[in-house]
Amino acid sequence: MGAVTTALIAIAAIVLGWITIEIACKPCLEKGRDAIDRNLDPDYDPDDQDNNNMRAPLNPDPNSSEDPDSTSAPLVKSV
Repeated sequence: MGAVTTALIAIAAIVLGWITIEIACKPCLEKGRDAIDRNLDPDYDPDDQDNNNMRAPLNPDPNSSEDPDSTSAPLVKSV
């Protein structure tokens, strides 16, 4: 009876550990699983993605409400 109890406790510990890792690393795991799903999808073609934003800034100003193509004066950074 002691072996069965030990086995059940060990299985419960493994399950709780797995759940803890899933909850703690959820964002990272979801991104990885999405990437794996994309790579294993035979209908996915990375060349079909919209590449119109290649010249978009990497860190656009989130507070700017004006059109980036407007003819306003450029900002000058002084040192």
